[in-house]
Amino acid sequence: MKEFKTVVVLSGGMDSTTLLYKVLKEVGNPDEVKAISFDYGQRHKIELELAKKTCEKLGIEHKIVDITSLNVLLQGSSLTTEAMEVPKGHYEDVSMKKTVVPNRNSILANIAIGYAVSLGYGRVALGVHSGDHAIYPDCRPVWVKALNVLADVSNYEPVEIYAPYLDTDKGGIIHEGTALNVDYALTWTCYDPKNGEACGKCGSCQERLEAFKNNGIEDPIKYSLT
Repeated sequence: MKEFKTVVVLSGGMDSTTLLYKVLKEVGNPDEVKAISFDYGQRHKIELELAKKTCEKLGIEHKIVDITSLNVLLQGSSLTTEAMEVPKGHYEDVSMKKTVVPNRNSILANIAIGYAVSLGYGRVALGVHSGDHAIYPDCRPVWVKALNVLADVSNYEPVEIYAPYLDTDKGGIIHEGTALNVDYALTWTCYDPKNGEACGKCGSCQERLEAFKNNGIEDPIKYSLT
């Protein structure tokens, strides 16, 4: 059925990767699931390589869209502005607001909606979760609700925004992902990678490490911790 055919916005992080596995299980046919990733000039571009590997492993068609030309318009974030330092500390610290890329998720989601419409697909899946609510405005329930309204009226064919982790934290996502046999070695979370290894100190790394610890599981990626 059309409404279950899904475009997954895949960053290469553990949340969207778990979501991809979840959607694939729900849909049951890899030919009816597409993944889309974006190169927006992020400093942690390694996530795109891992997204590609995950899709190859699962047999999912995957597109990486180059929107780096927008980088000059999306400054003021440590993820897109090389001169800014990535803040260290807990994920919910106020300092992590320096990692907010202006309107990023709205831009990416709307491109994905257009892609879904062109495919004749009825859903766009996003891996936003409750741990993002404190810092990122475009991960909150009110944003998902508004995006659903927009997706319903922007085209002749309505598209549903599917965000099943909106009330789930990263620990809960890992718990579900373990049951789905997600390969977390092919995911990336760190905002400030060093020589191909995660820093272990940025808020994103700390949230990831905490989530694995709470599940009694060892994180399979390497950390420099220097």
